[in-house]
Parts: sequence; C-alpha cells; structure tokens
Amino acid sequence: MVHFSQILMIQVTRVARKKFRGSYMDKVHVNIQAGNGGMGNVKFGGIGGKGGDVYMMATKAKDLKTVIENFPERRIKAGHGGNSAAKKLMGARGTDITVGVPRGVKAISDDKFVIGEVNEKDDKVLIAQGGIGGNPATGFSGMRGQKFNVTFELSLIADVGLLGFPNAGKSTLLKACSNAKPRIADYPFTTVKPNIGIVEYADFRRITMADLPGLIEGAHANFGMGHKFLRHIERAKLVLMVVDVCGFQLSSQHKKRSALETIMLLNKELELYNPDYLDKPMALIVNKMDLPGSDDILNEIKDKLTCLSEFSQELPEYFKCNKPVQFEEVIAISASERTGIDKVKDYVRSSLTNIAEKTRIGQDVEERLNALKRVSAEAGPRLV
Repeated sequence: MVHFSQILMIQVTRVARKKFRGSYMDKVHVNIQAGNGGMGNVKFGGIGGKGGDVYMMATKAKDLKTVIENFPERRIKAGHGGNSAAKKLMGARGTDITVGVPRGVKAISDDKFVIGEVNEKDDKVLIAQGGIGGNPATGFSGMRGQKFNVTFELSLIADVGLLGFPNAGKSTLLKACSNAKPRIADYPFTTVKPNIGIVEYADFRRITMADLPGLIEGAHANFGMGHKFLRHIERAKLVLMVVDVCGFQLSSQHKKRSALETIMLLNKELELYNPDYLDKPMALIVNKMDLPGSDDILNEIKDKLTCLSEFSQELPEYFKCNKPVQFEEVIAISASERTGIDKVKDYVRSSLTNIAEKTRIGQDVEERLNALKRVSAEAGPRLV
C-alpha cells in the first residue's frame, strides 16, 4: 500500500509540474505554408486560382497557448488554388488561414527578420503570401506559395513593468496596488509567469501593471529564463525596479548581495541585454522597510545614488556599468504592511501623465514639420 501510494504521488507530482510549466506560453515556433497557385488551362486560356495567404491577427488571447491548441502539429497551411477547367476557366482561390494571437506579438523568421507585429485588437498582418495561379506569364503553371518557419514572440503590453531579483516582493506590491491575485510565498521563483493587474483610481482611471518573474545574475546571457522575461520590459512605458532593503541571496551556494549591489547588478543586466531599456522612466522601490535597520540602509542607498558612477568604479568589474540608471524617484515601502503604496500609485499616475504629454507634444511637432514641408514643396520653385 505504501509502495502504491509513493508511485501515485510521483505520478501526480509529475502531472502537476508538467501542467504548471505549460500554464503560460509566450514563444512558439511553427512552420508556415501558404497555398500554391492552381494550374492554368493552356487549351482554353484559363487562369489557375491564387493560393491562400496566411495572416496573423490580434485577439483577446492572453498568451500563445491558443496557437498550439488550434495547430497542435505546429504546421499552419493555407489552401491551394483550384485548377482551371474547361467548364470553369477561373480556378477557385485557395482558403486563407488567420492565426489568432494576443496583442504584442511579433512574427520573426529564422534569420531574425521581423515580418510583422500586432499591437491593437483586430490588427491583421500578412505573414506568408500564396502563389499566383497559372497564366500566360507563368506558362500556365501555378506558382508555389511562401513556405518558412516563424517564431511568434509575445511581449506584454502594460503601462508599468515590475523588475527585480526573486523574492524582492514584486508580487506582493502588485497585489497591494491592483486587483491581481498573484501566487505569493516566502521563497525565490514563486512567480514563474508574468502577471498583469489593473490599478484603479478614484476617478476611474485604470493603469496596467505587469509583475515579471525574478531575474538572476547572467539574465542578459539567458541564464535562468533571462531572455524570456527581459523582453517583456520592451513595451512598458514605465519601469519600477523593486529591491529588498536587506539584499538578496539566491541560495546558500551563492554570495549574498546588498541592496546597493542588487541595484548595480540589475543595472548591468539591463545594459547588457538592451541599453535602450535604461532610457525608460524608472523609479526605485525599496521594499521590506518594516525590517530592523532598514532606515539606515535606505539613507545609504540614497547617498550612493547621487554619485552612482563613482560608486560603480569602487566595485568589482562585473558590477561596473557604462550607463548608470537614473531614477526619477526613490520610494520606500513595505508591500506586506501596505505602507507607501499610495506613494507608488501617485508616482505611477503622475509619471504616465507626463509621458503621455511628451508623446503628444512630439507628435504635434512632427505633424507641423510635415505640414511645413508640404507647403514648402508646393510653394518652391518649379522647372518649366
């Protein structure tokens, strides 16, 4: 009986782990085949039908799991064009295939060329074009449709991204700020998939906030699941870097890092993965301020941040950054005690409003310059 129970427990654990690992999918590799053109009719001059196209369209899906559910063999094929016949000179057009994906997905070929992306609901992009039907120009032979491998890659679309090492309290902060119910526990890697919550304000303004799974040292080189989660910062308008005031230690085999060292390491990971990420508006959230001695550590952090470049030079080589992060704000909180949460929400709202205003001004300037160019072109000298 004991032996049977052990076997049953192992099987249940394996199934649970397998289901847990596959609960979120943000990258899928598939084979795309557009339809071939139908054969023309030499005797009667008939034209073959065009092969079907393959499209990608943004839907309400949350991740790319729906792609695998709809195409379990990971092969997406459009219909072939119909052949021309004596009784039907125009061959029938092949059936198009539309692949439904979440907003924020890019279609990338094996040679890293971005074929297209969809960012708003109902956006539709042509991925592979069907071959033209047989006609006099092709010797009445139908042409082959495009065929290649494609990777669908999802980058979350959220106003705010939470970034930090494991167990810094990102999920607790998300829960305190929003309606999200992320999985929370007192050990690293509790969050294994991105969570998105909606931050609501008294005037009914709603802001999306994404909690990304914790990074580890070497994330830029894809250690842990570095690339899988770092790319989700790409579309965030604002980044909140969350650090534990007492520092971080991944395990007993790893060296403990202070809060300042954690900040420098996160800065380094972003710089090595994509330096442009450091140009995003960013705030430092120092969490777990309810712990003893946290005030003294916070004062030291604030002091060092005023001369981050000089402080960086005092550290070992793997800490040094060529592009030190510039924080707009340093906010001390205790997410578990819900202290400082209102300050975070106020900062997020204010910063996003400023970003929107700068974007609007930039668009106005660009529109006026384009209008001026058109007027200048019309009023300028002309050759007669």
